[in-house]
Order: sequence, then C-alpha cells, then structure tokens
Amino acid sequence: RKKDFESFTWEEVQEAKKLMAEMRWHLGLRPTHRKAPSRKGSYPDMRRIVRRNLKYGAEILELTWRETKQKPRPLVIICDISGSMSLYSRLLLHFIHTISNGLMNVEAFVFGTRLTRITRQLKKRDVDDAVRDVSKSVQDWSGGTRIGDALHYFNHYWARRVLGRGAVVLVISDGWDRGEAGVLEVEMDRLQHSCHRLIWLNPLLGSPDYRPLTIGMKTALPYIDNFLPAHNLDSLINLGNLLATIDDSRPERSAAGRRKAVAEWTKTGKQ
Repeated sequence: RKKDFESFTWEEVQEAKKLMAEMRWHLGLRPTHRKAPSRKGSYPDMRRIVRRNLKYGAEILELTWRETKQKPRPLVIICDISGSMSLYSRLLLHFIHTISNGLMNVEAFVFGTRLTRITRQLKKRDVDDAVRDVSKSVQDWSGGTRIGDALHYFNHYWARRVLGRGAVVLVISDGWDRGEAGVLEVEMDRLQHSCHRLIWLNPLLGSPDYRPLTIGMKTALPYIDNFLPAHNLDSLINLGNLLATIDDSRPERSAAGRRKAVAEWTKTGKQ
C-alpha cells in the first residue's frame, strides 16, 4: 500500500484496482433546514405533542422531539489528465470511479487545456469500460495543462449547478501549468469561496524531496484548505479518513492563516 503508483507493474495495477473497488467512502454530513422526529432531539414537536396528549385532557404528560436532518455533502472532483500526470492519471481515474459509485452525489471533471465533464461515463459499473469511455470523450488527454483556464470554465459554467449545499471539492494535479498565473489565482480564489472545503491532491507530494515551488502550485497554495499526496493506496485511505471527518467548521482562510500554511507547505512539502 506504500508503493508509488508510478512504479507499479501490470500485476500490481490489477491488484490496486481490486483494492480500490473494495474501498468504502463516507463524506461528512451537512445540516439541512428540515427537521425529523427523534427520540433525543433538541426541538419540541408541537404537533405530535398535541396529538399524543389529547387523551390526557389539558395536561401534557408526553413530550416528543425533532432534530435537524442531515445529508451527505456533494463531492466535486476535478482531475488533471495532462502529459505530466500520465504516470498517475489512469489509476486515479479508477479511484474516481470507485468514489463516484460509492457516494450519493458526485460530479467529476477532467482537464488538460480544457475542462470535460465525465460524470455520465463513470456511471458504468465496469471500471475499465468507464475509463475507456472517458478516454474517448476527452480531446486533450496527455497534452498541455492550463489549470486556470479549466477552473475559469468550471467556475462560470458549472459552479452554480454543482457547488451548492456545502460541496467539497477535490482538485487532483501536480501543479505544472502553462497558463497565466494571474488567471489561476483569480479562479482559485473564486473556487475556494464557492465550496465548503477545497482539497488539492498532488501525486508528487508523496516524494520526501518534493517542494511545491512551480509557479502553478505556488499560485494555488494560498487557496487550498488541505494539501495532500495521492501517490499510493495509503494516501487514498488517508483521504477517505479526512472526508469522513469533515464537519460544519471551515479551515482558517484569513490572510495570516494562508501565509502560515503556505510557509509550512513550502518548507516541508506537507500539511
């Protein structure tokens, strides 16, 4: 589980696919505006109280309660499939297929120089068929990378549709970018403000010598809530543990908090 995906043999890839298929995913719950009956709720259920106590005349002898209903948060995945990610992209697509079929509300996109929605293709039960359909529908597979342009398209054409109800966003990329840093900064800022949690998975972060010093990665860092590796099975398991613990609280997003996080990530390469 600790071996880097880029070093996998064909047999190890097949075994990893089986292990990914067995993973179970849970995403933190979000409170809704609705209430539901509960034995230990926080709100008195006045209608049920009245009905239950009619038999006692004017006295209230039985109390009933309601609590706030909770639902899983939506998850949005935006994955880099450019040339620099070629050693990881196919296995990570298997991971995205697994999590898409393991959670209720998942939207998935891939990008190189343009953004492509792949949610429909990932609905196929067979992961190899799903990945094959994705590769056919993507025109910029293993090409260049324009992260800012891809996020610009997402923010303007998809964000309102898929980022409601406290969505969690996973961006998967090594941060190599040929686009303009100014565009990336604007779109990362907009994306972070639109979601409940912005998590960036970087396969290169699994290397002990890695530092996020490329222009693209340095530009994105101040707007990332969690900066994590995605280079082996253990890193995906750790991601699952994080997703399961996401609650209503948001990470520190003040200017001072951003500077502190960036300094730490740049120094150690990890959060």
